[in-house]
Amino acid sequence: MTAPRAWLIWTIGIFAYLVAVSQRTSFGVVGLEATERFHASASAISFFTVLQLLVYAGLQIPVGVLVDRFGSRAMIAGGAVLMGLGQLQLAFADSIPGGVLGRVLVGAGDAMTFISVIRLIPLWFAPARVPLVTQLTGMSGQLGQLFSVVPFALVLHSAGWTPAFLMLAGMSGLAVVLVLLFLLDVPPGTPRPQAQQGLKATGASLARAWRQPGTRLGMWSHFTIQFSGTVFAMTWGYPFLISGQGLDAGTVAALMALYVAAAMAVGPFIGRFVSRHPLRRSTMVLLIAGATAAAWAAVLLMPGRSPLWLLAGLVVVLAIGGPGSMIGFDFARTFNPAHRIGTATGIVNVGGFIAALVAIFLIGLVLDILYASGFSNGVLYGLEPFRIALCVQFLLIGIGVFATLASRRKVRRQMAAQGVVVPPLLRALARQRRENLARKKQRTPADDD
Repeated sequence: MTAPRAWLIWTIGIFAYLVAVSQRTSFGVVGLEATERFHASASAISFFTVLQLLVYAGLQIPVGVLVDRFGSRAMIAGGAVLMGLGQLQLAFADSIPGGVLGRVLVGAGDAMTFISVIRLIPLWFAPARVPLVTQLTGMSGQLGQLFSVVPFALVLHSAGWTPAFLMLAGMSGLAVVLVLLFLLDVPPGTPRPQAQQGLKATGASLARAWRQPGTRLGMWSHFTIQFSGTVFAMTWGYPFLISGQGLDAGTVAALMALYVAAAMAVGPFIGRFVSRHPLRRSTMVLLIAGATAAAWAAVLLMPGRSPLWLLAGLVVVLAIGGPGSMIGFDFARTFNPAHRIGTATGIVNVGGFIAALVAIFLIGLVLDILYASGFSNGVLYGLEPFRIALCVQFLLIGIGVFATLASRRKVRRQMAAQGVVVPPLLRALARQRRENLARKKQRTPADDD
């Protein structure tokens, strides 16, 4: 299950996911250019991403059901085709409706990719490796965002709008070819997990996945810590740093690259933590949520423009939310049988992107209201309007934390009924400290040698 063939299959899936992430985040780099090209307001620009994420989130559960039935290969290839068509449409669009159509196609194709890649992992790798490989998947996909920040942005600014989006369409075409040539759903000789057939059976499977408290805990974990980084990377981070904080394009590109690098660096550590401390996964989620709220508070309450070190700290904390949100998929895996993983993963993935599209829309709406009221002094993307608009994230973090705690209580009651009791964290830490001291006292001089 961990033979070189498994890593080849995973690499092909990762490339398709990398392409999907680059397509997803490309619009976050072109916010200012899109405002000029389409003669659009802040709400209209946010609508591009909101509708894309609405399509993405709305398709997660249907895609989860479909991937359980048809397998990852067909879904990943189909998703790459849709994203390629969407970028072709966007390359030549010169109006808001044309641009929106392109982003809808991108969102639909993107929706088919991640769940399908995640579903490959437990079918190709040994269970002990699954949490770490899942983190590596999310970490590697971040390279797609780095591609949109650096090469795509360079082509956009040097060659123009159309060549830049044609390049993204070409990447989708390459992904289709590689998936069809090399990717397999299951190892040779291994039977495919049989999903239940028929509409009634599909509905029953979906209902069982939703009724499982572990699935809902995964969804709310994803909701709470994934959305803020998505908002920052996909839409409002670039305008906030350029127009609000007054940074130059090179510095912003460096911060976005730091975002990707931090996510890639943190991912393996979170994967190891999940493998070694599966009963403390939700605690990690809550800690990341608290750090995210604290980082935003520090930046938004800072008088005047924030120093670069503080903005870099914000970027690093937001980046941690990406691999941290992968914990939600580990909940889906451990609390659902193999034939229902795709469906449960789809439910989990809805969480973060619903939160992201709500946040993106509300931030754009608040910016437009402040501009129309005269508060912004004629500067749509000024620092003071951004201070107010970005505060909507605190409301969503609070909702997510409350729902995560409620779901965790239900999961722990279910586990207790099965004989698994999770002790309070402080008590567990004290016991671990006593055990470590006892082991040290039992060491002999030979052990020290």
